[in-house]
Amino acid sequence: MRRPRWGKSVTFFGTSGASTESPPASDESSSSDGGPAEPSGLGARAREAIGPADGRGVVVCGGDRTMLRVVTELVSSGERVIAIVNPASRHYDRISELGAQVMGVRVISESLLRRAGVDAQDGNASTARALVLLDTDDVHNVHTALTARDMDPDLRIIVQMVNPRLGKQLHSLLGDCVVISGPSLAAPAFVSDALEDDELTWLEIGGRRLVAGQADLIREPHLTVLADTTSSATPELLPVVSTDPSGDIVLGTGIRSVWRTRDVRRAGWLMAAGDIFDRRVRRIAAVMALLVLAGTVLTHFIAKVEWLRAVYLAAGAVTSAGIEDDTFSEAAPWAKVAAVVVQLTGIVLVALLTAVIVDSLIGARLSRVIGGVRGRPRNHVVVCGLGTVGARVLEILAERGVAVVGVEHDEDAPGVQTAHRLRIPVVIGDSSNEETLRSAGVQRCLSVLALTDGDITNLESAMVVRDLNPDARITMRMFDHDLAQRVERRLGLGHSRSVSMLVAPAIAAAAANRRSQVTVPAGRRVLLLTEVTVEPGSVAVGLRLGELDEAGGLRVLARQDDGPWDWNPASGKVLRSGDRLAVAGTRSGLARLLLSTRARHGSTAS
Repeated sequence: MRRPRWGKSVTFFGTSGASTESPPASDESSSSDGGPAEPSGLGARAREAIGPADGRGVVVCGGDRTMLRVVTELVSSGERVIAIVNPASRHYDRISELGAQVMGVRVISESLLRRAGVDAQDGNASTARALVLLDTDDVHNVHTALTARDMDPDLRIIVQMVNPRLGKQLHSLLGDCVVISGPSLAAPAFVSDALEDDELTWLEIGGRRLVAGQADLIREPHLTVLADTTSSATPELLPVVSTDPSGDIVLGTGIRSVWRTRDVRRAGWLMAAGDIFDRRVRRIAAVMALLVLAGTVLTHFIAKVEWLRAVYLAAGAVTSAGIEDDTFSEAAPWAKVAAVVVQLTGIVLVALLTAVIVDSLIGARLSRVIGGVRGRPRNHVVVCGLGTVGARVLEILAERGVAVVGVEHDEDAPGVQTAHRLRIPVVIGDSSNEETLRSAGVQRCLSVLALTDGDITNLESAMVVRDLNPDARITMRMFDHDLAQRVERRLGLGHSRSVSMLVAPAIAAAAANRRSQVTVPAGRRVLLLTEVTVEPGSVAVGLRLGELDEAGGLRVLARQDDGPWDWNPASGKVLRSGDRLAVAGTRSGLARLLLSTRARHGSTAS
């Protein structure tokens, strides 16, 4: 199996490469996607598909930096924003300066939501078009979401969840809602920086998290073939039949498992025993062995005892197991005194040995020692900070077959448990400490990801890594965007990324109900993957699903009506208004689809 090549970048929903702007214009040249140029009026009509804002507001609840970024995105796009913020938040004043209507409260109640615009009554829609919940506490988010759903069954709800398993259950509780996981969205970007990878494109479409890339990198079964790149000069987009599957760019649900290199190994039980029985234990054991040896010789020659019995008696005396009382009954007084001294010395040594071993076990717990690094790792990725984002990064790197070492100061962090499950070595300690980083082998690594929750810790870690390994690629997680820009410009410590900056565009797009599209490169051509809604009165209403497909131009991947997404839709299914389609297409093919699914002028009035 071919191992993944390390390239330059990765694209996933809500970040670079994922556009949430107007639909693509179709007045492009044929060299961009291989399709013919369309009339200039078609591009203008396609751009009208989004339409003006309806005047209804978006309610955003939270108080952290992610909320600041989401409000910025929404306000800059012309949305009316009602921000419910805890007055104790340090971003309170900044959010109000952005132009949002700010409501400063500590506890969100039903009456507060009603004043904010969640006020559907007697069949009338709420003043608020969407509710965005960005609290760091999942329980508070779920509680608020359930309250809002009871107040308005048709309200669009977007929830950011830390616990992905709980997020998967929200659809059964809330119905139509969008659940966004920050770690799942941000982790691929950090992996991209670590590996400089341009072969995989991550995206969320049709209710599933998918990945597009070369066929031998994507786990089977493949959902569809996006491009046949047998001829790199002129790749065939959306082929009906592929003659060489190994050269295809496909869409799948995950990465093919790769046997991980053994450049990095965990310590294991053998090294754990070696660390517990350290130099102190060995010295005490050596003294006890010398006493046993001396006692054996004296017992043999003075008491005239055979060698094996003499060893037994001497060992019993030194280890405080006791000796037979009549053994030295006929011995000289000095021999009796010597036996007592040996026995007392053995008692002291046994107590000291026990104390040293207990101290070793407490100072270096078995879970820490067993999961540590064995030998001198090289050509690996060091992940500092194993929180929710770090845990997801470890999973992706393990799937890619990349050798990785984790560094975390908290043994109970989520990523530590993930590392043990994946058999990834973990060094427990402060990631800004030079000795800790040396234990992780940063002086021989390829890249370092500083993903802790503190900007200063990440900055210190990066500076130490730069001193130990100037050639290592460094990516820092920075919460302060201004600080990140200044650090990159002045210190040259590598890239910096903010989870809030990575997640905010996806949340804002979902709140404003804007269509998000992801670009998948295929040689010199590109494909766009997105979701499209069939509007009432559009040309597409009444058409069969298969009639939308265009050879080399457009392919319908999945369809959603009133229930969950169907990823094996029948081509004979008749489209109805409100249906959502997950599609892959060229720019011109997508523009034609947008025109056919857009409501015709005057149709709603009639």
